[in-house]
Amino acid sequence: MSFNNLDTLYRQVIMDHYKNPRNRGEVEGESLTVDMNNPTCGDRIQLQMQLEDGVVKDAKFEGEGCSISMSSASMMTQAIKGKKVDDALSMSKLFSNMMLGEEMDTDMDLGDIQALQGVSKFPARIKCATLAWKAMEKGVHEV
Repeated sequence: MSFNNLDTLYRQVIMDHYKNPRNRGEVEGESLTVDMNNPTCGDRIQLQMQLEDGVVKDAKFEGEGCSISMSSASMMTQAIKGKKVDDALSMSKLFSNMMLGEEMDTDMDLGDIQALQGVSKFPARIKCATLAWKAMEKGVHEV
C-alpha cells in the first residue's frame, strides 16, 4: 500500500473515532475520575475508569477538543478496557514513544491507535494526541 493510501486510511480512522467516539459517557458505579486539559489549545477530557484486581474493567470519557484529542481518547479507552493496568501503562509508553517518532519495535498490537502515528510530524499536536493517555497514567498512579 502506498504512503498516500495509508495516510488516507489513517485519516479516515481518526475521523471515524472523532465522529463516532467509542466509550463516550460515564462509567456506571464507583470509578476513578481524572480531569485534564491542554491549555495550549483548549482540549479538555474527563476520564473515568473502573479498576478491579489490577485490571481496567471499564473506561469512558467526556470532553471537547480537536479531532486528534477526541479520537485518541476513543482509541485509548477501547484499547485499555479489559487490560491489566501494567499492560495499559506499557501501551501508553509505547504510544508516547510513537509520538516522539521512535521506531515501533513491539509485538503489542496497537490497532487503530497506529493511525495517530503521523501526528509525530506535527510537534504542536502531540499534546492533543497524548492528553487521554496522560489522564490514564495519572489516574492509575493515584490509586
